[in-house]
Amino acid sequence: MRSTRTNSFPVAIACATLLFGACGKPHGSPVRVIIPRGATFSQATDSLAKAQIVKWPTGFRLLARVGGKDRNIKPGTYLLKRGTAWSEVLSALNGGLGVVNSVTIPEGFTVRQIIPLLARRLELPIDSLNTAVRDTALRSRLDVPTQTLEGYLFPDTYAFPDGTRARDAITEMVKRFEREWKPEWDARLTELAMNRNDIITLASIIEKEARLPEERPVISAVYHNRLRKQMLLQADPTVQYALPAHTQRVLYRDLEVKSPYNTYQNPGLPPGPIASPGGPSIVAALFPANVAYLYFVAFPDGHHEFRTTFAEHEQAKKQSQAAAKPVSPKR
Repeated sequence: MRSTRTNSFPVAIACATLLFGACGKPHGSPVRVIIPRGATFSQATDSLAKAQIVKWPTGFRLLARVGGKDRNIKPGTYLLKRGTAWSEVLSALNGGLGVVNSVTIPEGFTVRQIIPLLARRLELPIDSLNTAVRDTALRSRLDVPTQTLEGYLFPDTYAFPDGTRARDAITEMVKRFEREWKPEWDARLTELAMNRNDIITLASIIEKEARLPEERPVISAVYHNRLRKQMLLQADPTVQYALPAHTQRVLYRDLEVKSPYNTYQNPGLPPGPIASPGGPSIVAALFPANVAYLYFVAFPDGHHEFRTTFAEHEQAKKQSQAAAKPVSPKR
């Protein structure tokens, strides 16, 4: 007579698995779990186990196999809480529920760079995103004083749910900026006799100029000093922004470009930000270093030399040019 113990064993394990996976309640902050495209169910389970969403991988695999839910998992980034019932985890993986798209916006990116990045990561039409950033009603509702949202799409890493609309993505980025702006900074605006758009505009220039974090407050001081003395800012990044191709290298002929953003031709700050500044650049714009510098020049290694007089600045420029020349090999 054949024993039925072997045939009933998987059923018993499945029942135990069901009970084990169903116990407990979701707790803590959601954990980001990435299921790469082409990943097997076993690989997905390993990722869940590493994130401590699943504490018994073998039982989880068996439960999925018994229910036929190990064959149709959806790739993507999921936000799941530890303690979630296994049946809910499997439903999420099979239905793409809770899928989020992670998008990182680097500091110093312009709207022109941000839009294609969002379009690619969120699978949205570029036209819909361009429409959102130029939507007058949306800018008014978000209290942004510029013609576009340049400078107000805060650089950060975002987790957008699958199916996020262009308008909602743009709104979330502006709201992130609002959360980063500290209420006590409003008093600082009064001290500087500037408004918030002035600060974000200045911060965006600092963001594009600075390569070393410690130089941000000093670069800020140079621009504050020049504004106070009613000198032209002569900031190369504003010329780069004014040029149609946003070129990376500014030539002498570029300094003649006709644009309100060209600070070689127009006094004061440009009409709005030229990029999205990060928090450190905003702080630098609000709290410049206490120095008297009026000039700075970039060196090939990325650092800047700061000077007070034009004659000193001209000497520093020669030093920078000399440093940029290749060293001739010894004969």
